[in-house]
Amino acid sequence: MRNALKLANGFVVTTDNSGGIGEKQADIVVAPNDVVSYFAARVTLLEQWTAHAEVESVIIQNFSGETAWQAYKDGVKKLLEEVDLASLQISGSSETNMELMQSAMAVTMIGRIKEEVDGEVTWFIYGQPFVGSDVLEHTDAIADLKKIKEAITSGVVKKIWPVGSKGIQAEARALFVDDTLCVKSELDVEKSAGPSTVVFIGVSPESVEQARQHFTSEWRELVFTL
Repeated sequence: MRNALKLANGFVVTTDNSGGIGEKQADIVVAPNDVVSYFAARVTLLEQWTAHAEVESVIIQNFSGETAWQAYKDGVKKLLEEVDLASLQISGSSETNMELMQSAMAVTMIGRIKEEVDGEVTWFIYGQPFVGSDVLEHTDAIADLKKIKEAITSGVVKKIWPVGSKGIQAEARALFVDDTLCVKSELDVEKSAGPSTVVFIGVSPESVEQARQHFTSEWRELVFTL
């Protein structure tokens, strides 16, 4: 189930963190705090969907100071609104005793598995790999969560597998549990996909054309060299 923690009674916990990215002078990558939390929440939500879970609560851990809290919360709320989950409650805490030189935060989600999905699927690569400031400059080329949510809800997409810092090649090997696989693609399969700017999409054979029409762009079949 990838990076999700499966608990009793079908509960699933997923999390993602960010360090050295934000609005502090010593940060390695300068970005608005709401953008940082938006992308952390993006990864965490994708992990929930990978586990076929529906999110029930969201927790933010803020180590960037009390003044960063509202922006972090706004970024998470923006993501939830985009995928029709605006009603979810957001809680968390802020470190106010010690001031850190660099920004640091994490988003954790708790969900519950709604169904176990089996059956044959054809896998596709959706999006392009970007990391750091490039993510903000190529938003039209990264996997669109709203489109993914719509396709999951309609039954077109049966499974997903987010691609992060390890890149397309490493995640494909993890997905198929085969360290000898070599992905054939015009994309850089070794490059980090940062906050899951690439997502592997599993589609049942009878829904392939429907999925192609739904996603329209940045859509490539996952194939391997012989």
